[in-house]
Amino acid sequence: MSIVLQRGQTKKGAEEALSRLQEVAREQAERFAPYAAQAKEAAVQRIEQARGWTAPRLHSAAQRVEDTVAPRVAELLSTAAQKVDPAPAPPRRKLPRALVYVGAGVLGLAAVYAVLRLRQAAQDAEWHAYLENAREQVRQTRQQLAARARQTRGKLWDSPEAAETAAPPEAAATGSTSSELNSQIKQ
Repeated sequence: MSIVLQRGQTKKGAEEALSRLQEVAREQAERFAPYAAQAKEAAVQRIEQARGWTAPRLHSAAQRVEDTVAPRVAELLSTAAQKVDPAPAPPRRKLPRALVYVGAGVLGLAAVYAVLRLRQAAQDAEWHAYLENAREQVRQTRQQLAARARQTRGKLWDSPEAAETAAPPEAAATGSTSSELNSQIKQ
């Protein structure tokens, strides 16, 4: 016999066996249905009785646990929490905001004052430098004018024509000195 035929016969045999089993199951279900209904009713009654017996015992057990075990468990939990809790940080002293703002303002004003003083000092130094430079130029100019006046006087007294028209040296001595000439130049 071929494999295909064997499979076909096996399939037919399985279908026949399945239909026989289904028929037997229907017969047994019809026969045991009243017993199942009675068992269900009995189970419901027994469950209700068990619940009625168990409920008061559970309430009393819960009350005993609440009265005896719960305080101990709560105490153990609180001590464990205290052991686990990290050490509290030391309290920080905070400065009032107004004090911080006033301090920042004072520092700002001090910085502005210092900058202004430095600028003023720089300007004063610059003006003193200009003043010294101007004084030095005036001294040099005065010395140059005095030297030229001496040269001119020397030329006048040394030349023969100047000797005739000019006064004697004593008269020149009684006249204006170089410091008087310088004061006239300043004016």
